[in-house]
Amino acid sequence: MSEPRIALVAEGPTDLVLIEAALRAILPQPFVLTLLQPEATRPDLGAGWGGVFKWCQAFRQRGVASLSSDATLGQFDLVIVHLDADVAEKTYADYGEGMLSQATSLAPLPCAQPCPPATPSVEALERVLLSWLGLADIDSKTLFCIPSKASEAWLAAAALSADHALLVGLECNTNLETRLAQLPKGQKIRKSPREYRSLAGALTTRWTQVKARCPQALLFEQRILNTSLIS
Repeated sequence: MSEPRIALVAEGPTDLVLIEAALRAILPQPFVLTLLQPEATRPDLGAGWGGVFKWCQAFRQRGVASLSSDATLGQFDLVIVHLDADVAEKTYADYGEGMLSQATSLAPLPCAQPCPPATPSVEALERVLLSWLGLADIDSKTLFCIPSKASEAWLAAAALSADHALLVGLECNTNLETRLAQLPKGQKIRKSPREYRSLAGALTTRWTQVKARCPQALLFEQRILNTSLIS
């Protein structure tokens, strides 16, 4: 059997590193992961959640019924669309007038709900993503990945000691990226693809404890295990 081909639409390159590390823990076989967004040949889309929004709008304008039936995506066995859950606290105006002008036809932002638990905000954000894509639901070859409040929660759960103070209320911490960068020398984790890659192996090998700390990581695994990638 050939290696599964997985496409990823993400906020940025550090999210790619962490999601790939999670997939290595979940999938029993090698796979090929292709980053569709951000994409170097489409700098007009940008990065961050606004880049994901623009990618989804470009898909919506093609008017196809699902991601797997899109001619540009048909070669992939799975398409993962990522957003961090902190996007639920944003407004369309945060990203400028171009996005705000389209907001009337989209699910509303902000859509954040009280945390804990993280689930209500994540579910609301999934409805937002569907509206960006112009879909009523996703097909069996598509899944959403929404770490709460950001993918740094998965990294912290893997990299920090089990009694570390930052692990308390981990999925509801809106300042985790900053707090990780402010840790004492020898512990601090700065947001860069290079530094995250140095910790990716820890995320893969300690995935069980990541799932224990981050229910959204467990949900991501369950969704992967329910796809056709698992024979």
